[in-house]
Amino acid sequence: MSDHDNSPISARAARQLFAELKAAPALVLAVSGGPDSVALMWLAARWRRSLARGPELTVVTVDHGLRKEAAREAREVKRLATELGLAHRTLRWRGAKPKAGLPAAAREARYRLLAQAARAAGASHVLTAHTRDDQAETLLMRLCRGSGIAGLSAMARLTARDGLVLARPLLDVPKSQLIATLKRAGIGFAEDPTNHDMAFTRPRLRALLPQLAAEGGDARTLVRLSARLARANAAVEVLTDGAERFLALRDRSRQKQPGVRSFEAETSYEAEAFAALPEEVRLRLLLRAIDALGHEGPAELGKVETLLAALDQAMGAGRHAPANGRAILKQTLFKQTLLKQTLAGALISLAGGRIHIAPAPARRSKSGPKSGPKSGPKSGPAGR
Repeated sequence: MSDHDNSPISARAARQLFAELKAAPALVLAVSGGPDSVALMWLAARWRRSLARGPELTVVTVDHGLRKEAAREAREVKRLATELGLAHRTLRWRGAKPKAGLPAAAREARYRLLAQAARAAGASHVLTAHTRDDQAETLLMRLCRGSGIAGLSAMARLTARDGLVLARPLLDVPKSQLIATLKRAGIGFAEDPTNHDMAFTRPRLRALLPQLAAEGGDARTLVRLSARLARANAAVEVLTDGAERFLALRDRSRQKQPGVRSFEAETSYEAEAFAALPEEVRLRLLLRAIDALGHEGPAELGKVETLLAALDQAMGAGRHAPANGRAILKQTLFKQTLLKQTLAGALISLAGGRIHIAPAPARRSKSGPKSGPKSGPKSGPAGR
């Protein structure tokens, strides 16, 4: 860790952190009371005071109802927000809490409540205090889950979510620098004990970071790896966009404007042309279509990989196909139905020389419909 990582953030550096948000009408700051989010609030307030005109800032604290200290911490955040001249709201996650998958459920509830607060405040962005340390931990978590390139790209500085923009202005800042900033300013903060609870995955991985750093795998190096993977992921997305246009041009009956993804009641691809594309591109085409048309998604990457393998086998276009595989493909593609299965609420079939993806019929139980199609594409899971 460099000396810079332990130095307070200057006023000039703070202005650079928030510069791209200057034109926003209003911003919501997610502040729990911990050092990262309190530093976000203090830095944002100082930045806003330096502007003649700028966005209105609203501080939102989400009380998940999981710790008795949370209510007191929310009051402390409100007190500091008021001292800084910022509006504050406390929102509570009500209802039963799941016994399994609690961190993920709490995270979804937090983002849902933050989005509601942002709409009420007329805000275009929700700001969270994710740091460089969080980015490194996220990469490790996804690596352990076997994520694909998209998942290993970890968190982006700006992400579209629920019609808003989720902004992470501190993503390149180490936690130690935020703590140094608060100490210089004489501002206190709370410590969430769950951040050290080894019953959860993130604290266990966090405890490994010093050992990884000793081998050269410190947070800075892990974040650099994540950035490089994000760069590679962006390149593959461009290739996938091009593949969509290529397949559309092959299909004269489908009129599609270049650069526009338009998933209608059904998406279909010419099987032979699809089989000629790189494997990663084919996977992403299937993911896009299934997520857009399925009603139980988003689809899991591993299951789509299995689906693609089945399609390749059915088309005679697997990785280890014989030299005459192309001829076999042409002979078999026009059989009645070579494959038909459902995944994430989408029906995928190979028939008539084409791969078809459409909404699957709603599953029914004795009490009636269990699920049904939902319109519009969905965002994929982080682990992709």
